[in-house]
Amino acid sequence: MDAGITGTTLVVLAVLFCVVAYLYSSIGLGGGSSYAALMVIFGVSALAIPMVTLMLNICVTTVGSFNFIRNRHARLNLIWPFLVSSIPMAYLGGTLQLPPHIFYWILQISLLLVAARIYLWRTTQLQLDMNPAGKIAISLVAGAPLGLVAGIAGIGGGIYLIPLIILLGLGTEKEAAAAAAIFIWLNSVSGLASRLQYNAIDITEYLPLVIAVIIGGTLGSFMGSFKYSPAMMQKTLGIVILIAIALLARKVMLSG
Repeated sequence: MDAGITGTTLVVLAVLFCVVAYLYSSIGLGGGSSYAALMVIFGVSALAIPMVTLMLNICVTTVGSFNFIRNRHARLNLIWPFLVSSIPMAYLGGTLQLPPHIFYWILQISLLLVAARIYLWRTTQLQLDMNPAGKIAISLVAGAPLGLVAGIAGIGGGIYLIPLIILLGLGTEKEAAAAAAIFIWLNSVSGLASRLQYNAIDITEYLPLVIAVIIGGTLGSFMGSFKYSPAMMQKTLGIVILIAIALLARKVMLSG
């Protein structure tokens, strides 16, 4: 385990991760950005964070993908263009090692974008007159940078994919959530496979976190795909994200 991470801290992180996984998975996300922010706040090394978050993303979105697929929200024609360009870029991103301060800034920006999507964007869809070829072209172009960021920072990329799908009118909120869960799973696998060639972590050390996100992700994705409205869950998630933004900013300023 990382130096300075005690058993008590691990338990606290597990509880927090369970809540985060519940909220994120309810709208099709893995929670990587908030896992990473919490690990920064609790002093986990910047080298380990992307690998752990990618691993946890895989755990959460495995269950999430299943729940959204079985409830028939997944559309292959919506997700495949994003995957074609994002998966190889996620693998490439996994080979890159960012300086800690740049990594922290990427996390902060990603959280700010999620908060902005929830609280500031009043117009949720553009009326675009695009033929199928145009939609595929936009998806292919957008998938590459999303995959690259997913591989570099271990945050999955779904936090950007969902608002993009909704904003461009490519799918409903439930379809966007299903697409994001599948997108995060495959890109996290790609990014983690790349990172494991150069670094390794002992998964058993993080087993409490794995168990926590599986429990939270199972419950959250079930409720999100069958019960809750996306708007309600996004508002609740927004409160958690604002707290994480404030704590991460304080941690980065104190460490700087």
